[in-house]
Amino acid sequence: MADKQITTLEKKAREIRREIVEMVYRANSGHVGGSLGAADILTALYYHCMRIDPKNPDWEDRDRFILSKGHCTPVIYAVLADLGYFPKGDLLTFRRPGSHLQGHPYQPKTPGIDASTGTLGIGISTGVGMALGAKLKGKKHYYYILCGDGEIQEGQVWEAAMFANKYKLDNIIGFVDRNYLQTDGYSENVMPLDPLVPKWESFGWEVFEIDGHDFQAIIETVEKAKTIDKPVMIIANTTKGKGVSFMEGQAEWHGKPPARKERDNALLELQ
Repeated sequence: MADKQITTLEKKAREIRREIVEMVYRANSGHVGGSLGAADILTALYYHCMRIDPKNPDWEDRDRFILSKGHCTPVIYAVLADLGYFPKGDLLTFRRPGSHLQGHPYQPKTPGIDASTGTLGIGISTGVGMALGAKLKGKKHYYYILCGDGEIQEGQVWEAAMFANKYKLDNIIGFVDRNYLQTDGYSENVMPLDPLVPKWESFGWEVFEIDGHDFQAIIETVEKAKTIDKPVMIIANTTKGKGVSFMEGQAEWHGKPPARKERDNALLELQ
């Protein structure tokens, strides 16, 4: 990739992070840390890798994105609004009664959302079923699925992994947002996950491990994944709260909204 393209993506990711902070601050509710950490992955996918058409959100041959870590809606809502799936003004209604931008993705109401998620593990389970359906129809689009590392402590995730291997679902490109933190603290203390690469390999997936904040690495790995004839999982090492110094690597920012001064300081850092 050209340096200019990377610079453009980095700038866009900062814009997305600013929207995340604003959204959670205004709602006084929401998951800011994981959303900030995943912003580079979603920016790379939506602004470079995926085949989508915001003017035609139901286009049958589009690529699909499923937020399996469904609590991190601020990041997907900020991206979708920026792309024009719905007006940016709707972000003001995040988590408000009657809004289509609820705390977890709700596919029937929100343009650009491809699957309702929330219960951890359900996103990847839904995704493998959708991917099999697409293959049976002879469709060529991809299913990008973002899982949280705390989420993959769920047994349902590994049932989905077995299913994808059985049916050789080479139209799945998954990510684990590996920030080592979850609502109860350090993931390896809550329920150890490492070594993750051989775990996924033992379930029949091709696995890559990358820096989840390196646009070059994200995009090059996605392109490699498209050449492989089985499901792919990308272990993306990230920093929870990325971009805001006092939130980075802090489990307390899993689901804590910023106060006014914290919001102001965060926005200054993200200029």
